[in-house]
Amino acid sequence: MNPQPQLGAGLGLRGPHVADVLATWPSVGWWEVHSENYFGGGEPVAALERVRERYPLSLHGVGMGLGSHAAPDAQHLQRLKTLVARIEPALVSEHLCWNRGAGRTFNDLLPVPRVDGALPIVATHIEHVQDALGRRILIENVSAYVAFEHETCSEAELLAELVARTGCGVLLDVNNLHVNALNLNADPLAEIARLPVGCVGEIHVAGFEWLDDVAIDTHGASVSEAVWALLDAALARFGPTPVLLERDTHLPPLDALIDEYRLLDARVRECPRHAEEVR
Repeated sequence: MNPQPQLGAGLGLRGPHVADVLATWPSVGWWEVHSENYFGGGEPVAALERVRERYPLSLHGVGMGLGSHAAPDAQHLQRLKTLVARIEPALVSEHLCWNRGAGRTFNDLLPVPRVDGALPIVATHIEHVQDALGRRILIENVSAYVAFEHETCSEAELLAELVARTGCGVLLDVNNLHVNALNLNADPLAEIARLPVGCVGEIHVAGFEWLDDVAIDTHGASVSEAVWALLDAALARFGPTPVLLERDTHLPPLDALIDEYRLLDARVRECPRHAEEVR
């Protein structure tokens, strides 16, 4: 399995900003894109290849549904395999979620109920994807808005078991940890502590918004101070790790987004263990 690169701070690349990136080549450490946006080939992939010539890239999937009872969709997996071979990304990630059942597909990242029987199903699907791609993938924790009865472990404990069984890594989204703390009283620092040192291959920071007294993971606002603090805690535990700033809604001009990216870049560089690595 491929070792995880240490890329520093990166930024999510969304469609409206691609032309600006190609025209200005901003000072950004690396970019991450949603894999499914490039399954169609053509000009979007050609543009992504031009970006790849100058920057490392990460592919972040939102549609695999590894927690679904059925095996990963064969066509979806083949398209991802083709894209990975063409782009040669530094990182490939998916979500700990389900999105298919009873012949229906849901356009959402539905949290996996952490009940008896869930672990072997998800582990089998992760192994299937890793075997098909010939590489380690990262699995992201998700935001949730309801709790399930009869759960036997926390999300981080499930991720730790998946790491042990499959050799996958973890994409730790600290904004999702904060959203779950606000909505479900989950303890984000305890979740960070439950993940083994060495398993986290990437960290996400993002913003959330309130809707009817519910914290929603919209990626539509600036990163909150609470999320910055969780990033500091994660870097203190896991050391130098690629960290990505995500923004998907209320998308500002690229220049404004890069201003916030610079805050992230400075914070990552100030991490004591990062400084030791640089020396």
